Amino acid sequence: MPNDGLTPVRRPAPTERPIHPLIAGRWSPRAVDPERPVEREVLESIFEAARWAPSCFNDQPWNFLVFTADNPEALARARQCLSEGNAWALRAPVLMFSIARKDFVHNGKPNRFAEHDQGMASVLAALEAVNRGLVFHQMAGFSRRKLAERFDIPEGHEVMAAIALGYPGRVAELPPEKREAELAPRERRPQSAFVHYHGW
Repeated sequence: MPNDGLTPVRRPAPTERPIHPLIAGRWSPRAVDPERPVEREVLESIFEAARWAPSCFNDQPWNFLVFTADNPEALARARQCLSEGNAWALRAPVLMFSIARKDFVHNGKPNRFAEHDQGMASVLAALEAVNRGLVFHQMAGFSRRKLAERFDIPEGHEVMAAIALGYPGRVAELPPEKREAELAPRERRPQSAFVHYHGW
């Protein structure tokens, strides 16, 4: 951890094989600076990265519902959708939600790849955010029902994840249990646990 107490945006993973440093360094910090806003042009570059994700039939089913201090009332209402366990994310200057449109545009039929494609867009957004020195933390702990009701999410759209976005903050300002997670070693299953050559 840096001497200034800020959470590192990149923490290189102990990889089994060499990979791109941006990928190896991406992780999900929680310590975020509540006083430093994310510039609109930076946000637009993050969404530009998402825009160029691959998708089935090039259908591009991804959507991002974004809340910033430009509309404090809407940001407050969005924050109220987070679960208690994600209270640390109330400090993030940007809160957004990834949403997948469930039907194809060209024929109206169900798109069973929509959630996969939304995930592709989200990971490109995450990499662009990390490349720009930002914390990008995706969360499952929020009320989809509240979010849909409060912000008129249309039928046929599935809310996938909440995302806290901001510049790095101080680890010491996190709740004690989150500080431990922030500093814990990074771990992943080995390739042998999930890669199946020529059969399961």
